[in-house]
Amino acid sequence: MNLGVSVARRLRSPEFDQWLQGASRTGYCSNPVRLSGESTTLAGESGEVLAQFSSTTQPDGLTYVRCGNRRARRCASCSHEYKGDTWHMIMAGAAGGMKGVPESIAAHPMVFLTLTAPSFGAVHTLAPTRRGGVCGHGKARVCGCEHEADDPLLGEPVCADCYDYEGHIAWQFHAPELWRRFTITVRRRLARELGMTARAASEVVRLQFAKVAEFQRRGAVHFHAIVRLDGVGDLDTFPAPPPGVTESLLVRAIRSAARDVVISAPRLPGEVEERELHWGAQMDVQAIVQREGLDGSLSDRAVAAYIAKYATKATEDIGGAGRRVHLDRLKAVASEIAEGSEPESDYVLLKKWAHMLGFRGHFSTKSRRYSVTLGSLRGARRRWRLERLIERAGVEEHTPSEEVLVIGSWSFAGMGWLSGGDRALALEASRAVRDWRDSRRERSIQREGKDDA
Repeated sequence: MNLGVSVARRLRSPEFDQWLQGASRTGYCSNPVRLSGESTTLAGESGEVLAQFSSTTQPDGLTYVRCGNRRARRCASCSHEYKGDTWHMIMAGAAGGMKGVPESIAAHPMVFLTLTAPSFGAVHTLAPTRRGGVCGHGKARVCGCEHEADDPLLGEPVCADCYDYEGHIAWQFHAPELWRRFTITVRRRLARELGMTARAASEVVRLQFAKVAEFQRRGAVHFHAIVRLDGVGDLDTFPAPPPGVTESLLVRAIRSAARDVVISAPRLPGEVEERELHWGAQMDVQAIVQREGLDGSLSDRAVAAYIAKYATKATEDIGGAGRRVHLDRLKAVASEIAEGSEPESDYVLLKKWAHMLGFRGHFSTKSRRYSVTLGSLRGARRRWRLERLIERAGVEEHTPSEEVLVIGSWSFAGMGWLSGGDRALALEASRAVRDWRDSRRERSIQREGKDDA
């Protein structure tokens, strides 16, 4: 059916308002889950019925729920919500004063850290090098080109035959373990800086962090993280570390750990020796100041927005006509390693992660006590919806949302909107809502700036 005809049919439908209300409950998701069934909401011990819902009363006999995909290219609406949750999680641990985290957290030693992958071969960059000679394949050893910022060749190997594709995949596969070893080593270096044993230091200071992974143009992940030092005590109060535990001590411990951490990766198929994996030479550690950082320093708000942005990215966001050849070869090499590995080797898992260029870690992780969890933020939304339902039901005595019981029977009916017209309407509504929220947030930030002035 023609898209325009499909849109017009839905708009003219007598059930359009009801359909739109159902679409709004999904946040105008791009690819919602279709369900059929019914549910009953009961109040507390009394068992009073607060609400009943059935898909048979909805347009097309279906109800929809969010797909929940964090990737912006897959679902702009769900990605936007995930990004917002990540921002609140990051911001709560960086500035405090929200989500149950006290404002005093802002005074703790805190840095913004970026760790990168090592070089696996020369790639085209924005900073050309004039001298480097010629490789054995008759090509330049370094990029000497003048590239524009949107040039699809950026990130593409200068010589694909020289590029260490196997090493790239091996490093990517073990990057989560490298990060784990890094955090362990930072704690040990903190103890050394304090002149204590690791056990004694753990009774004085605690390392907290929140990080996201981002794909560089060349298809290698690097990590952005906020790293913070807390004291030891009642963890719900986020105690401050002792006066002698400073930001400069944290920076020294991070730099030392990043420089020295090395892990041995099992042999790849056809290779004789194990590979030693380490971080790349490019590393950035910057102090985080509070609020807007008007002197040019890095502000907590800017860091939270930056990290939240990359929490929704994936391999498809690297893009570019030239880089597709490079990325496709990385995927092919990952599959070849998996197929050539012994059944007991961990590398057989690369078949599952080939589409992620071998990276098998979570894109967004945090230490246990950094701040709130994404699950708690989703739970808060569910409680808010239940409380509104209780209000609409007009229950005489207040019933806590924790005592509300929802009994339902649902079956999966498919994925996505039933027609192209429905999807087009949902996408347009989603864009309008995001634009409205973004403009409202910008106005709020501007008002805060005027008030501070």
